[in-house]
Amino acid sequence: MRFDIITVLPQLLDSPFAHSILQRAQNKGLCSIYVHNLRDYAANKQKSVDDYPYGGGSGMVMQIAPFAACIDKLKSEREYDEIIYMTPDGETLNQEIANGLSSAKNIIILCGHYKGIDQRIRDIYVTREISIGDYVLSGGELPAAILVDSIVRIIPGVLSDETSALSDSFQDGLLDAPIYTRPVDWNGHKVPDILLSGHEAKITAWRHEQQLIRTKERRPDLLND
Repeated sequence: MRFDIITVLPQLLDSPFAHSILQRAQNKGLCSIYVHNLRDYAANKQKSVDDYPYGGGSGMVMQIAPFAACIDKLKSEREYDEIIYMTPDGETLNQEIANGLSSAKNIIILCGHYKGIDQRIRDIYVTREISIGDYVLSGGELPAAILVDSIVRIIPGVLSDETSALSDSFQDGLLDAPIYTRPVDWNGHKVPDILLSGHEAKITAWRHEQQLIRTKERRPDLLND
């Protein structure tokens, strides 16, 4: 699986993709992540990619030409399943979206800055718009990293224990059950006896019950969908 991320601040993405699961996934050849500097596609000597908005107003807008040049170059080299723009007014990222995107072969992700990107890029090129929540960040780089992480970790072979991702919160529409490890007793705080029983069916039933309780308490909206 290949990701091409277009940004004016490629250095912001150096660390997220160079460690842990994302690094191992790339080393295994299960995914490739390429970060493209939008300024390389600017037509002027200053390498500027933004301008004042038509109609007035505060802030700057990212221009259409650099994005179009970069996207057209990438599309001339391969076909893309999705061209995604990270934006607060997109559909909110959830596990179902991540699961669906994990079957894609090639994805382009656009990172906005300033007041956003020229609407014509969204109209002409973008196939999907995704938000990571109802708040505004300084740019789309961190949301892009979150999106890539949520997709890559469920690609078969990425995690050493492939069943781990299947038991994550939201995979079955519920939050995860409480989890414990050694020691059994820490300053009088003990692991529930059922988890020490070795009775797999009872443990499974207990975990499902705990999932329902936790979801009802913390995210009742998930039970109402």
